Order: sequence, then C-alpha cells, then structure tokens
Amino acid sequence: MEAFLNSDYIKPMPFLLEGLVYTLLITFAGLFFGFIIGAITGFGRLSKNKFIYGLSSVYVEIIRGTPLLAQILFIYFGLSQLLDINMHKLVAAILAIALNAGAYIAEIVRGAVHSVDKGQMEAGRSIGLTKTQTMRYIIWPQAFKRMIPPLGNQFVISLKDTSLFSAIAVGEMVYQAKTYYASTFTPFETLTMVCLLYLLITIPTSLYLRRIERKLDV
Repeated sequence: MEAFLNSDYIKPMPFLLEGLVYTLLITFAGLFFGFIIGAITGFGRLSKNKFIYGLSSVYVEIIRGTPLLAQILFIYFGLSQLLDINMHKLVAAILAIALNAGAYIAEIVRGAVHSVDKGQMEAGRSIGLTKTQTMRYIIWPQAFKRMIPPLGNQFVISLKDTSLFSAIAVGEMVYQAKTYYASTFTPFETLTMVCLLYLLITIPTSLYLRRIERKLDV
C-alpha cells in the first residue's frame, strides 16, 4: 500500500486535484454565462428584425469559424492591449469559454425552438395568449426539454476545452501536469492520471445524459 501511495502515478495527484478545481470552476462559470449569451443569441437568430438577426449570425459564424485557442489568445493578449487593461487569466478563461460555448448554445436553442411544431404557437394564440406568453409557457418548456442532451454534450466539450488554457498559464489540470513533470521527468505517469481524471468526469456525465435522453424520449 505504501509503495502504491509513493508511486509516480499517485504523487502528482495533489497538484492535479488543485488543477481540477480550476478546470471545473472555468467550465461551470463559463457555461453559466455561455447559456445566457446563447439563449439571447439563439432568439436573435429567430428574430424577424434583420439587424438583430444579422448581428447574432455574425457572432455565431465568427466564433464557430475560428479555433478556440486563437480566441483565447485574442481575448487574453489582444483585448488586454486594445482596452489597455491587465486582464486576469481566470477572467480571460471564463470569458473565452462563455463566448465560445455561447455560439454553439445559440444554435442548440434555435434548433430546439424550431423543432417544436408550429401549430403550438397557433394553439397558444387561439386561446388568447400573446406571442411572448405562448413562447414562455408553451414553446420554451418543450424546446428546453429537447435542449438538455446537447447542452450536456456541450458541458463535456467545454470541460475538455479548458486544457487549452495552459497556453496562457491558467492553473488547470494540464498546466499543473506540465509544471509537475517538467521537474520530475514523469510525463507518462502524470498525463495518464490527467486522462483518468477527465474520464472520471466525462464518462459518468455521458451515461447520465443518455439516461435523461431515454427518460425524456427526445
């Protein structure tokens, strides 16, 4: 037992668990703001107002058409220079995840709302509800049900994307691993544990999402 605890696989765990805290913090905070951005943008993509639709579409296409790593570097270095501020690395990381995930969540929202039968809107209007009330009480609950599985997938994607923040020295798991094995010369053992920690989060999440998907029958 003592030999196992002193093995090169276990020794980096305190550093990796510290990094895991940052990984989860960035993921949850980024997706919280990302959902807000995505919901607003998603409805913007459904708007009949050409300006709102165009602005939402430009944002989505820019984010989806550029690599996340380029977005991270642009936010941390480019915006800091443009705004003449010293942006905190953690703020830059959360902002990058929020903006990136927001574009994909916008498409999830748009697709979910579109998937609801158009007759539902007509039914709501026929019983005296306004368009806003129909969207709130009839369309949105059905659309949100359809959004749960893809939103879960976006969580898994964003969780793995946090590994890119090692490029700006945010102390998430990959950065902690690189720092550790640079001085101990144990990259195989350290990175094996990093992969296992990711899998311990992503596999149960994926299984749970499948269960929800079957339960909701979507």
